Amino acid sequence: MLALTFTICFVTGLISHLVQHPPPWFVWPSRPAGLYRVTQGLHVISGIASIPLLGAKLWNVYPKLFARPVVRSVLHAIERGSILVLSASALFELSTGLFNVAQNYPWNFYFPQVHYAVAWVAAGSILMHVAVKLPVLRDGLRRRRDEPEPDRERNGVSRRAFLGTTALATGVAVVATAGVTVPWLRPVSVLSWRGEGPQGVPVNRSAAGAGVVGVATANDWRLEVVAPSGLTRLSLADLNRLPHTTATLPIACVEGWSQQAEWSGVAIADLLRVVGAEPGAEVAVTSLERNGIYASSVLPGTHTADPLTLLALRLNGEVLDLDHGYPCRVIAPNRPGVLQTKWVGRLEVR
Repeated sequence: MLALTFTICFVTGLISHLVQHPPPWFVWPSRPAGLYRVTQGLHVISGIASIPLLGAKLWNVYPKLFARPVVRSVLHAIERGSILVLSASALFELSTGLFNVAQNYPWNFYFPQVHYAVAWVAAGSILMHVAVKLPVLRDGLRRRRDEPEPDRERNGVSRRAFLGTTALATGVAVVATAGVTVPWLRPVSVLSWRGEGPQGVPVNRSAAGAGVVGVATANDWRLEVVAPSGLTRLSLADLNRLPHTTATLPIACVEGWSQQAEWSGVAIADLLRVVGAEPGAEVAVTSLERNGIYASSVLPGTHTADPLTLLALRLNGEVLDLDHGYPCRVIAPNRPGVLQTKWVGRLEVR
């Protein structure tokens, strides 16, 4: 089970990293619209499930730390070294991941970069550990099927009771937290870390925290659109006069929470046509926020050509709340929340 949850967590985390920092060869589709919601939800849920499973695994094998002699052979030294690296990297990944979902960062390093790097260390140490243990795996698979497995005890706990308790603890941890991304679990997810925000959608970063209250509400605000034909400046009234599209899309955060909502605004494809550009062109998006890590993003051609990629002006039938990105924000299908840029001030067609 730990191998399964670690694999899911690693693969979905790799997907999230590639979506946020895409290399030239990587293409992330705009449909299905809720795919990122699923992959990142699985990432966080599998990470939470891994915590009691890893605790059980370490409890089960810790007596081997005191086995003597410390090193019996070169192969044994490699095995012990792989276990040390595996345990340290796994504990680091799970503990920092928990801090991240709580948006609490008691360290000085950039979490996404370090979390991603240590994930590769953990994956490599797992492969090394499995390779070293292949003889043990082979012997176990050769065991005669008619030999009953003894219900061994350790510290007064039987094997069956130990496995049952571990399974129960894992199930409780998942159910208690999964409601942040699984709507039908929300009534019983007592440890969900995001409640409803303004207009029924949670907020990670407020307008006050981003320092944009004044510029976002100024009467002279204009959206700058830079296209091959030149610069176009559009007021909020100009945007409201353009044809609007309404779409029900999830906003999915890298911390695992997601929320479906109804968004309305100008389709990016329509806006590109207005300024003389073609849908499918890459568009750089710049926020009125100046100092945030995600104050800018890039909409790839797969998304600018999608009619559901919006410059949103309304949320759930109401004018965007300031904390949700007023006067306008990007909302696109199958995108991480950190790339759904709020308080948009400039679009540049590349």
